Amino acid sequence: MTPLPGGCYCGSIKYTITLDDPESQARTSICHCGNCKKFTGGEHGITTKVPRSSFEITKGNEHVRVHEADNGGGVTLHREFCGICGGPLLEYGANAGDNIYVFYGTLEDHARGQVEPKGEFFCKLRDPWMPEIEGIFQKQEIKQ
Repeated sequence: MTPLPGGCYCGSIKYTITLDDPESQARTSICHCGNCKKFTGGEHGITTKVPRSSFEITKGNEHVRVHEADNGGGVTLHREFCGICGGPLLEYGANAGDNIYVFYGTLEDHARGQVEPKGEFFCKLRDPWMPEIEGIFQKQEIKQ
C-alpha cells in the first residue's frame, strides 16, 4: 500500500490517502471552470479523485468545516476546508459516488509525484495566457 500524506496550509489538519496502486486508483485533473477558479483563487482548480474509503484524517478532525453550494449546474457541491487557516482539503457532490476529490496542492511534495495530472476539463474556459498541457486528455465542455 502506498500512503499519500497531506494536510491544510497551517498544519492543523493532516490526512493520509492509502492506495494499493495510485496509478489505477487515483486520477488527477485540472479544471478550468469558473466555479473552481473562484474557489481556489487561481486560473484553475486541480484535484485528485480517490475512493472515499482511502482517505483518513489523522490530525485535527475538529477543525474540518464544510461549505455546501450549488456548483452552477444544479448539483450541491460539498467542500471541506480548515476552520483555522481556510485551506481547502477536498470536495464531493452527488455525481462523485464513492469518491472524493482531494485538492492536489494539499498533498505533500513526494505524494504529488505519484498522482500527476491525467486530464483537463472545461478547456474552452482556459484563460488565454494559460498554455495547453501536452500529453493529457482534454475535454472542451461548457456547462457553466
